[in-house]
Amino acid sequence: MTPGLAGQLPDFPWDSLDAARARAGAHPDGIVDLSVGTPVDPTPEVGRLALAAAADAPGYPTTWGTPRLRAAIRGYLERRWGAVGLADDGVLPVVGTKELVALLPTLLGVGPGATVVIPSTAYPTYDVGGRIAGATVVATDDPSDLASLRPGLVWINSPANPHGAILSPDALRAWVDAARAAGAVLASDECYGEFGWDVEPMSVLHPEVNGGSLEGLLAVHSLSKRSNAAGYRAGFVAGDPEVVRPLLEVRKHAGLMVPMPVQAAMVALLDDQVHVEEQRARYRRRRAMLRPALVAAGYRVEHSEGSLYLWCTRDEDCRASVDHLAGLGILVAPGDFYGEAGRRHVRVALTATDERVEAAARRLLAQA
Repeated sequence: MTPGLAGQLPDFPWDSLDAARARAGAHPDGIVDLSVGTPVDPTPEVGRLALAAAADAPGYPTTWGTPRLRAAIRGYLERRWGAVGLADDGVLPVVGTKELVALLPTLLGVGPGATVVIPSTAYPTYDVGGRIAGATVVATDDPSDLASLRPGLVWINSPANPHGAILSPDALRAWVDAARAAGAVLASDECYGEFGWDVEPMSVLHPEVNGGSLEGLLAVHSLSKRSNAAGYRAGFVAGDPEVVRPLLEVRKHAGLMVPMPVQAAMVALLDDQVHVEEQRARYRRRRAMLRPALVAAGYRVEHSEGSLYLWCTRDEDCRASVDHLAGLGILVAPGDFYGEAGRRHVRVALTATDERVEAAARRLLAQA
């Protein structure tokens, strides 16, 4: 009996945190779990009301989404991200963006004999998606490498998970130009775009980045972090219609459809920016508590210009840092989850309640 596809994939990384989780959980004041990026604040009422109002949904939804949803996606990208030239057939809702990341190489036909390029320190599902498709996965942060690699798909991520770096407009342009010259699709993961702290992020859909053309470009967005809607599995991809249309056709055959109530909630949430600003303020407040406490405890915070994480190091193996923080009742993610380049860092999430973040800060300052 063969192991099948699962045998070709790495071990699920979070399983390796069991011992650290147990140690952190033994703290007298309880665990502060800063290891995962799962939102803890309420889903905004505007989304919940729209979901409930659309709960009578006896028929199948369409893979392409309702016209109202497609219009809401285009409107959001145009208003917030300066996208120009988006067509109706250049947008597509997806069942959470992790699903899209994992399946995109397969959906694009980037399989055996082809190459997927990912960042050197990256969200693990970029690599997993390439492996599922049977492609060769190469990690690089240098767009000039694309000329020799000739990939079928290139992933970039800004603001980035895990380290929060934000690519400058010049850097984004370099990736766009290099991908086009190599004949590759460039997929820009912009799911943390609403959370730029030290630098304002920019989308590849902006004409200052793409030269006024969407050719070969995809931007991936999610409502999970922006709208505390991770449980809704609500995301979308937008860009070059010549790339999006084939994705739609394959997804129709596979039955990949966003439920109708979720589509209605997406419309309401995308049309409302007030709740996003409220959530930004929450995360900014937590970041302001946690960052100086980590520095006082001997950690150096690197990058972290955006996203919902602090990328920290004590110039030691990441597992030693995980163990040290677990002794304070604080659980974090080891940098080796995200590639060899992260082996001396840990990722500390801002996605905990104010009370738990305050508890973590007190513990860090007490042992500084």
